Amino acid sequence: MTAAFQAVYLGSNPGRRITKVRFKMAKRETILVLAAHADDPAIGAGGTLAKYAKAGKRIRTVVFSFGELSHPHLKRRIIAERRRKEALNADKLLGGSGIIFLGLKEMKFKEDFKKKNIPKKIEEIIKKEKPVKIFTHGIGDIHPHHKAVYNLIKQLADKGQVKCGVYSFDIWSLFKLRKRNFPRLIVDVTETFPTKIKAFLAHKSQKVTIINVLWGVCLKDLISGWINGYRFAEVFYKLR
Repeated sequence: MTAAFQAVYLGSNPGRRITKVRFKMAKRETILVLAAHADDPAIGAGGTLAKYAKAGKRIRTVVFSFGELSHPHLKRRIIAERRRKEALNADKLLGGSGIIFLGLKEMKFKEDFKKKNIPKKIEEIIKKEKPVKIFTHGIGDIHPHHKAVYNLIKQLADKGQVKCGVYSFDIWSLFKLRKRNFPRLIVDVTETFPTKIKAFLAHKSQKVTIINVLWGVCLKDLISGWINGYRFAEVFYKLR
């Protein structure tokens, strides 16, 4: 991890020709990820997050739901704990600085948004973390939970509660479902693509998702890279 330092001039003594300089740790820029489920950050932005982490930026992630209904034959608390551990492992692989779990219930996002005052919590997290960029779900994603998170962040941005750039990624859309004229952020993730895949595969309990999504993740990043002159690339659309 890259350490950043700032030199602070404290003055000098002309008679002794001594210059006093103190070094202090400079605050690292924070990248904030707001995702519906634990494996979404790796799928949607894993290469970019790993690249930012290698550059010395601080990666903070908010996961809205444990996704406890992904294994209906297991008790919810068991799968929730398993997914929590997998998420922390994936975050470590990407070079992240921890995850905030909101614990929303599957299929109950709308109710829990009100019950747990989630808009206010997200607003407080953004204010505390002071991110230079936010990554979250996109307008074209067909998953209802992903849409709910996107709509929440867009509402906060429209109200002026978000001061930094907000960039969106798609999980379930290999190709864009609608034409977008938003500015794009294109990131060369050739070096960090293997790390992205390792982080995704760290979610071992999500075997069905891995089987259904892994090929699409590889193909999308490969095509995005080919179009933009890289081996692998991730493309994001700017909400604001």
